[in-house]
Amino acid sequence: MNSIQLLKDLTDAFGPSGFEEAVNDAAMPYVPAGYEAKRDSMMNLYLRKKGDAKLPTVLIDAHSDEIGLMVQAVRANGTMTFLPLGGWVPATLSGQRMRIRNRDGAYVTGIIAAKMHHFGGGNEGPPSLEGMSIDIGANSKEEVEKVYKIFPGCPVVPHSDFEQQGDRLIAKAFDDRLGCAAVLETLDAFKKKKLGVNLIGAFSSQEEVGIRGAKTVANTVKPDLVICFEGAPADDTLVEASQIQTRLGGGPMLRHIDGGMITNPRLIEFTRKVAAKAKIDVQEAVRARGSTNGSWYHHANQGTPTLVISCPTRYAHSHHSMISLADYQACVKLAVAVVGALDAKVIGGF
Repeated sequence: MNSIQLLKDLTDAFGPSGFEEAVNDAAMPYVPAGYEAKRDSMMNLYLRKKGDAKLPTVLIDAHSDEIGLMVQAVRANGTMTFLPLGGWVPATLSGQRMRIRNRDGAYVTGIIAAKMHHFGGGNEGPPSLEGMSIDIGANSKEEVEKVYKIFPGCPVVPHSDFEQQGDRLIAKAFDDRLGCAAVLETLDAFKKKKLGVNLIGAFSSQEEVGIRGAKTVANTVKPDLVICFEGAPADDTLVEASQIQTRLGGGPMLRHIDGGMITNPRLIEFTRKVAAKAKIDVQEAVRARGSTNGSWYHHANQGTPTLVISCPTRYAHSHHSMISLADYQACVKLAVAVVGALDAKVIGGF
C-alpha cells in the first residue's frame, strides 16, 4: 500500500462533519482483500471480516470528518454567512480560499471575506466568525442560487491540496485522515495473519462537532479494546523545550490524560513495553485540554480499555497542517505491534 498516495487521496477528499461520503468513497480502493465495507446512516464506515465468536474484539478507529463550515444565509449582495463545523481560530480563516459543495454536488471556490486594513479592518481587535462571509464573486442572491446552485445548508471545506517536501507532508485534514489511512494500513498488515483477537476497523463520523459517530460505533461493535488513531496538535514550534508535549520527528504520541480521558495506566505500560521491543520511539504527553474519540470509547458499554496513538500534527484545524511521514509510519508500526500482542488474557489484565 502506497502511504503517500493513500494520504493524498484521503486528505484531498471533501468531508466536513456530517458530509463524510467522499472520504469513505476515497477509501474503497484501499480496503484490504477479505474485509467487508459497510456504512450506517451516520456515515460511519465499518471494515471487518468473518471472525471467531470466541475471540475478543479489537476496534481500530479514526474519525473521517474534517473541520469545515456550512452556509447559513445568502445576502442580497451575493455574499454568504456561515456557521462553523468544528473548532476554528477565526484569524486562520480570513482571506483564505474555501471549497463549497453545491446542491448538484459540484464544487465552487469562494474566499473568506473580512474587512481589510484599507477600510479599518484589524483596528477593532481580533476577527470574529460573525464578521466574516464567503464571497464567490456573485453579485446577487439570485445569482448564487440560480447560477451557482448554492443554498443554506451547503457544506464548505478549506481549499488546499496535498504536498510533499522530503519527510514533511502538508495538507488539510490530517486531523484525522492520517488516522483513516493508518486504520487501512493496520488492517492490511493482518489480512493474511492469524490473530488472537477479531479486528475491526472504523471510520467514525462527526468527531469535530461532539464525538457523535463514535457513540454509534461503540454501540454497534461493542469492542473489548479500542485503539484510536489521531492527529495530535504539535506544540514544538510554540513552547520552550521542557514544555513540549508533542513534536514532529518524535514518533507516536501516547497521552496519559487530556480533556476527556485518563488512559488506563496498565494499557499505557503494556504499549510502552511493546514499543520498546519493536524499537519504536514514542513520546508521552500530559495534556490539559482537547479530547478524542477515546473520551467516549473508554467508558462506553461496561468500560473499554482505550489507547490513543497520535501522529504529531503542526497547525491542525487550519488550511495547511504538517506531519512527518516517518512519524505516521511509526504509528502504523506501533498499532500493528500492539494488535499482534493482544489476546483474551492480555485484554483481561487491563
